[in-house]
Amino acid sequence: MTQDSEVGDGTTSVTVLAAELLREAEKLIDMHLHPQTIISGYRTGLEIAKKALREASNESIDTFKDDLLRIARTTLSSKILSQHKEHFAKLAVDAVLRLKGSGDLDAVQIIKKLGSSMEDSYLDEGFLLEKKPGMYQPQRVENAKILIANTPMDTDKVKVFASKVRVDSVAKIAEIEAAEKKKMKDKVNKIINHDINVFINRQLIYNYPEQLFADAKIMAIEHADFEGIERLALVLGGEIVSTFDTPEDVKFGKCDLIEKVIIGEDELLRFSGVQKGEACSIVLRGATQQILDEAERSLHDALCVLTTHARDARTVPGAGASEALMAAAVLMEAQKVAGKESIAVEAFGRALLQLPTIICDNAGLDSAELISHIRAEHAKGNHKMGIDIENGKMADVYELEILESFMVKYCMLNSAAEAAELILRVDDIIKCAPRQRAPDNRPC
Repeated sequence: MTQDSEVGDGTTSVTVLAAELLREAEKLIDMHLHPQTIISGYRTGLEIAKKALREASNESIDTFKDDLLRIARTTLSSKILSQHKEHFAKLAVDAVLRLKGSGDLDAVQIIKKLGSSMEDSYLDEGFLLEKKPGMYQPQRVENAKILIANTPMDTDKVKVFASKVRVDSVAKIAEIEAAEKKKMKDKVNKIINHDINVFINRQLIYNYPEQLFADAKIMAIEHADFEGIERLALVLGGEIVSTFDTPEDVKFGKCDLIEKVIIGEDELLRFSGVQKGEACSIVLRGATQQILDEAERSLHDALCVLTTHARDARTVPGAGASEALMAAAVLMEAQKVAGKESIAVEAFGRALLQLPTIICDNAGLDSAELISHIRAEHAKGNHKMGIDIENGKMADVYELEILESFMVKYCMLNSAAEAAELILRVDDIIKCAPRQRAPDNRPC
C-alpha cells in the first residue's frame, strides 16, 4: 500500500523481494543468527544496493519524452494493456506532458465507455462531465461564467420541526405550497443575481427551479457527483459554495466553451479552454466492464510512474538488469564485512537476484543458465545486460528500450526491506486456542 500511494507501481516487486528476504532470513535463523544481526546485515546490504542503483541511473535531459515512452511501455507490458502498449503508452505520455511537471493527476480524468475496441481509446483535451443540461436551457455556452454549488434545489419546504400543521381547507394547502414556491424562487433569484450563465449543483435540481433557470437562459447541471464536482472546481478555477448572499466573495469558474459531445451512445458535456489548461480526459473503450476496470487500473499505474519520473527524471535499466547489478555490488561488498553480519549481507544479495530468476521462470526459460551468464557480465562491470524474454536469451536492455523509473525502483527497495525488517522484529506470535465445535450428537 505504501508503494502504491508513493509511486503507484512496483507493488508486485515489493511483495516478491520482501518474501525472498524473509525466506533468506529463515535460513539464517536456522543457522542460529540473531534477528538483530540479520537486520543489521540487511541494512548494510540496502545501503550498498541503493548506492549501486544511484550510480547506475541516467538522467533524462535530451531524451525526456522518449524515456517517458520507454518507461510507459515497460510498465504496461506486465498488465492487461500489454497487447496495445504502444497506443496506451502514447496516451499516458501525452496526458503527463500536458501537466507541465505539476504531477497533479486530479487534472486527468479517466472515463470508461462500453463498446468498440481498446484501440479506439483516445485523449480529449477538454474536460468531460457525464451530465446533460436541463430541459429548454442553453445546450452550448461560450465564455462561460460558472457558479459551482452544493445546495438542495428540491421544493424548499417550510419546515416546522416536531410539529404538525392542520388545515381546514384545500385553499390553505395551496397557501403553504405558494409560500414554499416563493422561498425557492427567492433562492433561484439570488443565484441568478451572481451574473452567471452556467450553474452546476452537487445535488438534484427539481422541475420548478429548472424552469426558472431556463427562463433566465442559464445552463443548469444537476447532481454532478461529489468527485466530479471537486475535480470540476479544481479544473475550472472556482470554489464550491452553499450560500448565495455575498456574490462579491464567490470565486467563479471559467471556461471558453461548454458543448455536448457523443461518445458511443451517451451524451456528455465538454468543457474546453478551462482555467487549469493542463486538464484533459482519457476516454477508455472496451468490450466488457471488467476489461475497462482493469484497463483503468493499468493506465493509472502508468500515469503515476510517469508523473514520478517527471519529478525525478532518472532512469535505470529494466528486465532484471537493475536487480542483477545491485546483487553484484552487494555480494562484492559482503566480502569486506567482518563477522556474522557478512552472512546476512550475502543473503540480501541472493534475495535481490531472485527477482530476475523469477522473471525467467515465469517466462518458461532456463533460469539457472541465463542468470549465471547475466551474473558473469555484471561481475565484469557490464551493467546493461538483462533478460530478453521474447527470444529467451541475455540482451542489452538499452537496445531493447526496457527502462524503469529510478524512483519506483528506489522506493521498491526501501519498502521491501522495511516490511521484511518489521516482520523479523516479531519475537513471538501468540495464537488464540481454536474455537471448540459443538458436539455432534446426530446418530451415525
